[in-house]
Amino acid sequence: MISGRRQKKLGVRTLDIAKRLLDYGFHPPTIYFPLNVEECMMIEPTETESKETLDEFIEAMIQIAKEAEENPEIVQEAPHTTVVKRLDETKAARKPVLRYRKREAQKQ
Repeated sequence: MISGRRQKKLGVRTLDIAKRLLDYGFHPPTIYFPLNVEECMMIEPTETESKETLDEFIEAMIQIAKEAEENPEIVQEAPHTTVVKRLDETKAARKPVLRYRKREAQKQ
């Protein structure tokens, strides 16, 4: 586990860091759990991850930490490279839009 307390002082939340990891091609970690670690990120690589992948992840985290210090808006507004941009968290929690679409193959 790591904590984003230092970045929070700069106005960058753990959620922002998790979203920014998407821009670097990484699945975001579990955040805010456990509840007793402020701004917690639970990093759980599997034993199948290569050293190269772990090194790339570390470099991404270092770069995101630099961005949080030098230009926090880049992190706060992430993700930038995904098809779906940042959702309004409050609206999504209060008024979720849930749809089930059958695939064309299933219709036939």
